[in-house]
Amino acid sequence: MSADDPVTLPPIAFLGAGSMARAILSGLLRPEVDATDIRATNRSAEKAASLASEGVVAYATETDAAANRRAVAGAKLVVVAVKPHMVPDLLREIADALEPGAIVVSVAAGVTVATFEQLLPERVSVVRTMPNTPAVVGRAVTGVSAGTRSTDADLALVVSLFETVGDVLVVPESQLDALSTISGSGPAYVFFLIEQLTATAIDLGFTPEQAALMVQGTFRGASELLADSGDEPAELRRRVTSPKGTTERAIAVLDAASLKQTFDRATQAALARARELAAG
Repeated sequence: MSADDPVTLPPIAFLGAGSMARAILSGLLRPEVDATDIRATNRSAEKAASLASEGVVAYATETDAAANRRAVAGAKLVVVAVKPHMVPDLLREIADALEPGAIVVSVAAGVTVATFEQLLPERVSVVRTMPNTPAVVGRAVTGVSAGTRSTDADLALVVSLFETVGDVLVVPESQLDALSTISGSGPAYVFFLIEQLTATAIDLGFTPEQAALMVQGTFRGASELLADSGDEPAELRRRVTSPKGTTERAIAVLDAASLKQTFDRATQAALARARELAAG
């Protein structure tokens, strides 16, 4: 999305303004997005004041018991961004305050569409999503899944919302937890790899500042090269890996460490936890 391809969004309410909601809000507050009616709730008055300073109508639940109900009044899109265990009570609280035809958008990991639809009136629809934290720089990958009551127009509106902060994949809900183990948790995997390679650079005698420059610059440059070249990662790797050279020797060590199997186990562990969350 660019200034040449603006998007206009209806009134939006964010219930919960943690890191993910703030990341999405950062996209909505960009000049090329026409989203002039944004409300948000947060527990503390201090954080609500911070949101208000950015042009958001903010309510603090610690000082206003009806904050969530006030926020959803008249909102077409209601983004539920509280912690998963808080979702059922929140939905019961707002159910009769939602506008007919409102779309309730979940960003709560592991909470199913069925849970939302069971607790909300039939006059509203539900769309479940899984964004990731690069939303704060407009580089998110967000999985979006329709509920049983959502229309194509509902889904398109939610896709437009998340396109303000990056790319969107529409997938069946049965794939959403698996998607979360890749794009949802993926930034942490990348940061972890950067941490480890930085530590290795320091062990080789570089200062922390030099190590950070080398490693972060290399990851950034490699990602941009991949995006700009249009080539497959394997092909780009082959071009760096000269036969009988130093990189080939290093790749052999990494390959012997069974990284694919390690990622398989890591994502399966994340998927098991997502299913635990879904089960309550």
